Amino acid sequence: MRPNLTEHDHEEVSAAIAAAEAGTSGEIVTLVAPCSDPYRDVAALYSAAAMLLVPVKLALLPQGWVDWASGLVLGWNPEWERGLLMLAILLMQILAFGLVRAILLHRPLLVALTPRGTKARRVRARAVAHFRAACEGRTAGRTGILIYLSLIERRAEIVADRAIASKVSGDVWGEAMAAMVDEVRAGRVGHGMALAVEKVGVVLAAHLPREAGDTNELPDRLIEL
Repeated sequence: MRPNLTEHDHEEVSAAIAAAEAGTSGEIVTLVAPCSDPYRDVAALYSAAAMLLVPVKLALLPQGWVDWASGLVLGWNPEWERGLLMLAILLMQILAFGLVRAILLHRPLLVALTPRGTKARRVRARAVAHFRAACEGRTAGRTGILIYLSLIERRAEIVADRAIASKVSGDVWGEAMAAMVDEVRAGRVGHGMALAVEKVGVVLAAHLPREAGDTNELPDRLIEL
């Protein structure tokens, strides 16, 4: 899932960052990612569950269905030898595992089936990783803040450096994230990010007003992964 951001979107976000930083010593970085995690472990768990359910499904089938299917494979008056029966069950389990794994290669379906808590943790972890690479310790006063949006999960995170985190509680950013996610759901990714920047700027101006001689230390642009 690509953001399909236009030049106008980039200009709108850049202008929003410049306007927000005019009133604060905080340095805002914006980043949009198509997805925060491949969720391969989730796909593997669903596939393994499908594989383990094969014997259960076979045990619940009516005997008439079992006899009919056995006749197709073994002919009249079929009698399953133990080794052949185990091999048949194993092959059906492998088929079930492979089929579910192939279906879950469709990333939107896999993400939809992933528990909400798992998605929240993965998005947060990826946001923190990007913050450490792009913001942490890159400003003289430890005033960097990252606004991170993961599109396929439709989740946003805001991670702040030490000087901001010590003055602003994390739950204060809820309004900015909600405004951004609402716009993303409506297909206006660039405008949603610009709104989030504006709301974050208001909070930063109240807690970390711009100081004399403050310089722009991080780029005022929207980063696409």
